[in-house]
Amino acid sequence: MVEKEKERKEKNTEMEEKHTGHNEHEEQEKKKKHVSYKAKYEELQKEYEELKDRYLRLSAEFDNFRKRTLKEKADLTKYGGEQVLLSLLPVIDDFDRAMNSMPEEEACSSYVEGIKLIYNKLKDFLKQNGVTEMEVLYQDFDPELHDAVSKVPAPEEGLKGKIVDVVQKGYFLKEKVLRHAKVVVGE
Repeated sequence: MVEKEKERKEKNTEMEEKHTGHNEHEEQEKKKKHVSYKAKYEELQKEYEELKDRYLRLSAEFDNFRKRTLKEKADLTKYGGEQVLLSLLPVIDDFDRAMNSMPEEEACSSYVEGIKLIYNKLKDFLKQNGVTEMEVLYQDFDPELHDAVSKVPAPEEGLKGKIVDVVQKGYFLKEKVLRHAKVVVGE
């Protein structure tokens, strides 16, 4: 009986060893799977972060595009007729010269009145479209607004660096310079 018990104990020990070995094998498999899942999770997390970053950049890019398009559209409607108005400025210049050289005789008075009416209508049209004349005489010279055609000795000490004569008027279209004033600067 002692022998049978020894055999039984040996078998139990053997089975426990097999079972323990089997358990160790299962634990190693579980660890491998855990490491595998963890690596997969980290890979997916990294991919998620990249996609999120790409999405945010595209979203910001689209928002900038939308804002830029709206601004361009607003500028187009605001300054759309700029070329037409710019083309009318030489006509105004010619009217100014004609008005300054007209005789004041009685025989020509109706003719002069007709020209003044046309001139005033044209100036009103320009004002309605946002074109305003620059007031530049005796102002400080500003290269952003004025083109200096020449420099002359200043008639007074206080006029040095200031505009003493206007060769061609300058105009604004709303707040934008439509045409720079051509001026003579005192030095």
